[in-house]
Amino acid sequence: MKMRLTLSILLFISMLYINAQESRQQLKQTNEFDSSIKAPIKSENAANNKNDFPVVKHHNPHKATRRSAVLPGWGQAYNKEYWKIPIVYAAIGIPTYTFLYYNQWYKKTRKAYTIVVNKEYNRYDEIDPALISNRTGLPIDLNSLQNYRNEFRRNRDYSIVFFVIAWGLNVVDATVFGHLKEFDVTEDLSISVQPAFDIATNSPGLTFAFNWKNSSPKQWLIR
Repeated sequence: MKMRLTLSILLFISMLYINAQESRQQLKQTNEFDSSIKAPIKSENAANNKNDFPVVKHHNPHKATRRSAVLPGWGQAYNKEYWKIPIVYAAIGIPTYTFLYYNQWYKKTRKAYTIVVNKEYNRYDEIDPALISNRTGLPIDLNSLQNYRNEFRRNRDYSIVFFVIAWGLNVVDATVFGHLKEFDVTEDLSISVQPAFDIATNSPGLTFAFNWKNSSPKQWLIR
C-alpha cells in the first residue's frame, strides 16, 4: 500500500515537472515571437518621433561676430544681409586706397627731402617729376618738401584709423543684427472702443482696450 502511494506521488511530481518544462518552452517561444513583432514597431515609432520633432537650428550671433572679425562681410552673409556686403567693402576699401596713395607719396617726398637736405645733386634724377619745379628744373624748396612729407604722413595715419573704425563697425553691425535676427520686432497691437457706464459717478463714457502681443488687454475709461 505504501509502495503504491509512493509511486503515485513520484508519478505526480514527474508529471508536474514535465508540464512545467513544456510551459517554460512555450513561454520562451512566445517572447521571441513578440520581440520580433515589437522590434520594427519600436523603430517605426522612433522614426515617427524623430520626424515629428525636427531639429531647429537657431541663429548664433556669436558666429556672425567672429566671422566679421576674421573677414569683413562674412558676418553679414551669415545674417543673410547680402546687400550690406558691398557697403562694408566700400567702407573698408576707401581708407585702404587712401592709405596706399598717401603712403606712396609720403615715401616719395621723404626721399626727395633727404636728397635735397643732404645736397646729393647726383641723385636728383631719382626725385619724382611732380616734385621738380617747371620753372627752374630743380626740386621744389626744402620747406615745401617738408610740408608735403608731413601732410602725406598725417593723412596716411588717418587712413589707418578710418580703416580700423570701418572694420570695427562691420563687426558691430554683424553682432547687433545677429542678435536681432530672431528677435520678434513686429507689433501685434489692437484697439477696441466700447461705450461704458461708470456706476460710481453715474455717468456714461468710453472704454479703450489696448491689446499687445502676449499680454493681457489694458483698459482705460474716459468719461
